[in-house]
Formats: sequence, structure tokens, C-alpha cells
Amino acid sequence: MQLARVLGQVVATIKDANLTGMKLLVLQPLSAAGEPAGRTLVALDSVGAGAGEHVFFVRGREAAFPFYPVEPPTDASIVGIVDHWDVE
Repeated sequence: MQLARVLGQVVATIKDANLTGMKLLVLQPLSAAGEPAGRTLVALDSVGAGAGEHVFFVRGREAAFPFYPVEPPTDASIVGIVDHWDVE
């Protein structure tokens, strides 16, 4: 899993049928220090996250697991909203 900040939402009227009703969000991955780390990406939201929130997300095959039995064509999904994190 990786930390990220939600930058905004993607609206797509025409998309794969398995994405119908699913929210797409733009994420900026973050380092443990909270600094931007890597390129922005689009992820499916499984927890009701919104712009400005810190979240954690999964990539790869596991990204479709929260939506079972539907198998959306995704390689990134938000699976948690972060309240805070500590790094020592």
C-alpha cells in the first residue's frame, strides 16, 4: 500500500461498463514525510474519499478486490482514508 493525497475527481461519461457507478479520483503519491513522490495517477475509490484527503491505495491485481464480484479494469484503488500517520 502507498500513501497519497486526493487532488480531484475524474468525470468520464463514456467508459467500460464495469466502471459504471464507480468514482475515479486523481492521486498524488506521497513519501512517508508527506512530500510528493512520483507521478499522479487515477484510482478507483472504494471508501468514499474526496479532494484534499490523505488516503492509502493498492496497485496491481489487488486493486480490483474491493469491488468483488465486479471486476473493474483498474490497477489502482483507494482502500482507506488516513486520519494521521507518524514516522520516527
